[in-house]
Amino acid sequence: MSLSFRQSDILEIASTEGRVTVDGLAERFGVTVQTIRRDLSELADAGKLDRVHGGAVLRSGVSNIGYEDRRTLNADAKVRMAKACANDIPDGASVFMNIGTSTEAVARQMLNHKDLMLVTNNMNVANILIENPDCEIVVAGGVLRRSDGGLVGNLTVSTIRQFKFDYAVIGCSALDPDGDLLDFDFQEVHVSQTIIAQARRTLLVADHSKFQRLAPARITSLAEIDSFYTDQPLTPDLSAKCAEWGTGLIVCSD
Repeated sequence: MSLSFRQSDILEIASTEGRVTVDGLAERFGVTVQTIRRDLSELADAGKLDRVHGGAVLRSGVSNIGYEDRRTLNADAKVRMAKACANDIPDGASVFMNIGTSTEAVARQMLNHKDLMLVTNNMNVANILIENPDCEIVVAGGVLRRSDGGLVGNLTVSTIRQFKFDYAVIGCSALDPDGDLLDFDFQEVHVSQTIIAQARRTLLVADHSKFQRLAPARITSLAEIDSFYTDQPLTPDLSAKCAEWGTGLIVCSD
């Protein structure tokens, strides 16, 4: 992609400030908001930025996008994926949900599940499902990460090891072309690996933005995932690998 001078300037601003807004850029460059939206869409298509409500954020390589921005990123797709995932979890199940906006979306779709036992290291998930009177909630202890309400550390891992779950619902920060799930926080990776080890079935919920990102820490391979809920098709090579591994692929498109 050949960037215009304005788009190059937008990337420089995003690199400095972390986030740009449509209204702010329109005023700064003296152009319409429609022009800025088109610029941001083209930059997102080129893998330079991630669109969020009202603007865009710099695509991360070694640090994650802010949690509030992740909440609005691909929100409609997250709802579709969450519904499909929740529909595959029966009443009476024991479920672990880890840190992430996608797992929170699944929790919102489980408010009418009956006789549910939830274990989580995500304070946001616990607060969502507290509205379900037929859900017993166990919060895994640990060090509270204020940025996203997550609990991590050795105490979290120790608590998780006391359980055997019917289902684990997990997210990831990135998915590389080889099918490896990646994250930014090494403590969170250790927690996620323990969750997978303690679950009879592991369900991954991750939208297509994760296909275009990189993160430094490996969680596991899609070969270890039972069902993968996403919003856009994978590459032919990775789809073939999922079929070979026995990883169910559920594409929740528009």
